[in-house]
Amino acid sequence: MPYLLGARLMDILRLLSLAESKTLEFKRELSSPKPVLRTLVAFANTAGGTLIIGKSDDGEIVGVDDVLAEEERLASLIADSIAPAMMPEIEAITVEDKTLLLVRVAHWPGPFYLKEMGPVDGVYVRLGSTNRKADAAMLAELERFRSNHSFDQLPCAEAGAEALDDALIHRWFETIGKEMRTSDLESMEILVPQGSRKVVSNGGMILFGREEVRNRYFPDANVSCALFHGATKSRFLDRKDFGGGIFGALEEVPKFIARNTRLAAKIENIRRQDIPEYSLVAVREVLINALAHADYGVTGMRLFVSIFSDRLEIQNPGMLPFGMTLEDFKSGVSRVRNRVIAQVLHRLEIMERWGSGYERIREACREGGYPEPEWQEMGMCTRVIFRPHPDVAASEPANEPVNEPVNEPVNERQRWFMEQLQRGGQVKAEDIVSQWQVSLATAKRDIASLREKELIEFIGAAKTGSYRLKMSGKNR
Repeated sequence: MPYLLGARLMDILRLLSLAESKTLEFKRELSSPKPVLRTLVAFANTAGGTLIIGKSDDGEIVGVDDVLAEEERLASLIADSIAPAMMPEIEAITVEDKTLLLVRVAHWPGPFYLKEMGPVDGVYVRLGSTNRKADAAMLAELERFRSNHSFDQLPCAEAGAEALDDALIHRWFETIGKEMRTSDLESMEILVPQGSRKVVSNGGMILFGREEVRNRYFPDANVSCALFHGATKSRFLDRKDFGGGIFGALEEVPKFIARNTRLAAKIENIRRQDIPEYSLVAVREVLINALAHADYGVTGMRLFVSIFSDRLEIQNPGMLPFGMTLEDFKSGVSRVRNRVIAQVLHRLEIMERWGSGYERIREACREGGYPEPEWQEMGMCTRVIFRPHPDVAASEPANEPVNEPVNEPVNERQRWFMEQLQRGGQVKAEDIVSQWQVSLATAKRDIASLREKELIEFIGAAKTGSYRLKMSGKNR
């Protein structure tokens, strides 16, 4: 028994040493009960949490006077002020000869709300270490969670089966030798009932909707990639929006990352080994996870891949699913936000066992000698940060701009073109058209001007050759 008491004390001391977070908050006293009640509601709606009363903002343990009376008062406040009925654990604990109130709230389908504000305005969720009033989208997600449905299972307005890209469905399921029939689409909830007819689900539209239709319903279900000069977003070196949905992103985003990151060479046993700047396996796993678990019900936010001189970031819209913390994720707990999307990716053998992704990422980084990535929950988005392999970080500087010729001004499109050549890319006029949305004639004029200034040159046959930086003459 003394061991149990000691372990319990160590747990309390550990909590007191931590900073406030998604699942932990400190209050000095109960003189202003509304912030306390908001916190309890937010904990219950989001992922549960612990509230400790008797610790001030500056970290001093001040304790609670007449703790038994305050415990009874808090229990009455919770019963009178919060709906549905909440039954937190409340206990008095003594630390440094001061008595504190410790309140543990479990996550439970609600949504819970402050009675005096009502079931719409009185709902709060926990974002980071703050409480935020739930907006309409968050209220809808809380209601879906309570009814055990995900956003991607819902019907997508009046979009019938003709909105699906049959060729895309066939191409991907052909990889596992599966010929898809209408009954298969229904069993995977790509098609769902709406009244007397079958329509495409939100998940079916995000995965397999014809591009023009998908962009009408889900214009943000795409990925934006960017390469930045240095460690901030002050200057773009390369950027690309991939509008092919989830499957387009799975094919094109890794190519963008490979084109815009470095390799280091390592010689072992007379063999050369190329070391990518970031673990290809880990980055792909995180990309798949981000696409599978993004909150597609959030408007105005999309998935971003950002490459800096000292890191790579993958950020997807949406906090972690209700009831889940980063610690749960790292321990292998699985809670799927998008059931249709996750099921399809699993059937296509793109996603493996649910809940095993984090360990695979760690293992890939360990085996390759890469730093372990860092996960951050940042309000309404989740971000994963990769750091370069030590051998690559010690090599030539990353994301260095092209050496600019003296007295030879170039426009932004031309600068971008030269920067791609600097990194070894084989770019042409059509790439300027795609990147900058200009006409082919404008792109060709840009290239012709660079050749006239002797900044670039064309080598090889007319149909198979390519451009390169000219390292002589005016560019020397």
